[in-house]
Amino acid sequence: MLFMRMLWLSGLLFISQNLLAANDPSQSSLGLYVTAKEAYAMLEQDPKAVLVDVRDPVEIKFTGFATPTKIHVPWLLTDTSRLNADQQSWPMQPNPQFDQQLLSRLQQLGVQKDDAIILICRSGATRSAPAVDRLAGYGFHNVWSVTDGFEGNTLPEGPSKGVRALDGWRNSGLPWSYRVSADVAWTAPTAETAQH
Repeated sequence: MLFMRMLWLSGLLFISQNLLAANDPSQSSLGLYVTAKEAYAMLEQDPKAVLVDVRDPVEIKFTGFATPTKIHVPWLLTDTSRLNADQQSWPMQPNPQFDQQLLSRLQQLGVQKDDAIILICRSGATRSAPAVDRLAGYGFHNVWSVTDGFEGNTLPEGPSKGVRALDGWRNSGLPWSYRVSADVAWTAPTAETAQH
């Protein structure tokens, strides 16, 4: 009887965690989170750990790139073919080949389903956690989301209020650059590569 209750409670906990993750894009179904500093420590301690950047290439061009990154596959892509007049910006669209591109790169690097995979986006709010869930759906179970992302959180007050200058990879003194290695950088598929 006690075993059945414990089994029921663990099932209830699993369901509630998944419901929370479904309603909050910063929460993943795996519940594995690290700060940028913790992610860097994991990469230093585990030679099989892989850092994956899921930001749009335009973001990386202007804000920089974590140098230990082994894979870059954007979760969303900027749609420069149209401007959202209400937001006065270009909309972001899902990368239709995200799964295929990321799984291919993981396979090329020999990443196993129990290896640590760390996903990073701008602020850890809406892209890395859903991407964690996508990998979990393919059986990867050691996938982490960087909670403060590459750029970190915004300053709450002062003359630079709203600027992303708190925490995050770039603001934590971790290695980064504006340069991206050609073997890591994502490139848009051409008509020829899209057919293969």
